[in-house]
Amino acid sequence: MRGAHDNSLHAALKACKSSFFSVGFFSFFINALMLVPSFYMLQVYGRVVTSGSTITLVMLTLIMVMLMLTMGALELIRSRIMVRVSAKLEISLSRDVYRASFKRALASGGMDASAQPLSDLTGLRQFLTGNGLFAFFDAPWLPVYVGVMFFFHSWYGWVAVASAIVLLCLAIVNEKLTGAALAEANKQNISASLYTAKNLRNAEVIESMGMLQSLMERWALRQKKVLLLQSQASDRGGLITSISKTFRLLVQSLILGVGAYLAIRQEINPGSMIAGSLLLGRALAPIDLMIGSWKGFISARSQYARLSEILTRQLAEPERMSLPAPEGNITVENLVVSAPGSSTPIIKNISFAVCAGTVVGVIGPSASGKSTLARALLGVWLPQHGVVRLDGADINNWNKQELGAHVGYLPQDVELFEGSISENIARFGKVEPDKVIQAAKAAGVHEMILQLPKGYDTVIGSDGVNLSGGQRQRIGLARALYGQPRLIVLDEPNSNLDDVGERALAAAIAQIKASGATIFIITHRTNILTQLDRLLVMRNGVIALWGAREKVLAEISAQHQATAQQQAVELKAIQAATDKTA
Repeated sequence: MRGAHDNSLHAALKACKSSFFSVGFFSFFINALMLVPSFYMLQVYGRVVTSGSTITLVMLTLIMVMLMLTMGALELIRSRIMVRVSAKLEISLSRDVYRASFKRALASGGMDASAQPLSDLTGLRQFLTGNGLFAFFDAPWLPVYVGVMFFFHSWYGWVAVASAIVLLCLAIVNEKLTGAALAEANKQNISASLYTAKNLRNAEVIESMGMLQSLMERWALRQKKVLLLQSQASDRGGLITSISKTFRLLVQSLILGVGAYLAIRQEINPGSMIAGSLLLGRALAPIDLMIGSWKGFISARSQYARLSEILTRQLAEPERMSLPAPEGNITVENLVVSAPGSSTPIIKNISFAVCAGTVVGVIGPSASGKSTLARALLGVWLPQHGVVRLDGADINNWNKQELGAHVGYLPQDVELFEGSISENIARFGKVEPDKVIQAAKAAGVHEMILQLPKGYDTVIGSDGVNLSGGQRQRIGLARALYGQPRLIVLDEPNSNLDDVGERALAAAIAQIKASGATIFIITHRTNILTQLDRLLVMRNGVIALWGAREKVLAEISAQHQATAQQQAVELKAIQAATDKTA
């Protein structure tokens, strides 16, 4: 069971705890077998050379070869365990990370839309399969190797202790010199990548208005900062790595000199002289490897922190009891909504109710809150205060996966996803041909689709056709109507339509209305007003007018006449004042 404060990353790592223990268990025997070459050298000099026994040499060699092959097999098993652990982590976390990325993008209104968390998960998986991680399993064996060297001779032991202290100090210095710079470089690199992705999505605007050079210069400044930070960290890390490697090789050579001196004094035999050098190299190798792979460790640490943060912030939603299929009755109570990340209300304390089967038009000047209302009606943006109810239940308390089949949405900027047209209309669920064709006909797009190279199987995206804005909008309308949803929100549905598309939209609205669905149509164009039952006029985030279409239109007309009369009076007054002055 997952703990109360555990996110899915912590839970997945806990689930792999036994595998990590297995790696530690195999590391125990691998490091124990690392002592074999040193002891083999001791036995060759101590037994074979002094006795001249070929049989002893052969037997010692066979034992050594067998143990080395065993060590190699254990290394392979340890490596495969980590490969499977990393694969298990990615499989168990990928859906949660994808969902968390989606939720973060949704909560930020698309401003924080990035696939970086998925890249972080891949980077963390790659670190777990690299050699750098094994250095952390091998490093605890340093005291054992040092103890064995004390067994050879106390001078060997103290040389090993001093060398280990120097390398550990270099590791600490490496962290201090490179850690902050690498973390900041990674942060800036992610920011630059996100900036580039946003620019590429608007390539047509950039090209048409000659903005490429200016934007590229801004990108270059960001990239220069990233390169500067990475270069500083790499220069410092490279210096420490070079010092570490040089020091380790130097000490390994110097200990041969120490061994030779001790052998001359007959305090050790020649085998101990060479075995000590081999053992010292093995003892210091994990620390040296950690220093060399510190950059990867810093990146993995940052990736872990970012994944943990996003998964903690986006803990799994609680399971909600299934509700009956909605009829489409909408009630808005004292609704206050602001954009994600902002505390300034866009919609300010509005209330109204709509019965199922009603077609509601939402009109008003730009920035009056129309699109924000659409997002609130669908539960996309959470209210600061108040509630939107669908059939009496808070729209945010519905199971979104179940509710989605009963909701249709056509945003202002229609995006179709990579896949076939039929898959897009069917919302990438199971493609039911009858329902797909029914939705396409309702949107008046069936004949147009049949004219495409492969009809409904025509692929949209990088490997397929590119559709016009009007074609995308009409297919987006078919997607919104798929499955006969009970609540439909159309945001500027006729912004890219020609006369044929307008007639198809009018027919679609009439057909949807006949089915008893509730429709909200946000529009600036007046030719769709005849389709409406009720009209909601918004100004500055509040409801200026609300009621039956004829009544609201009459009030708007009366207001326009009063405004025109007031302007005429003011104009006459200005003219009179001008004439008097003249």
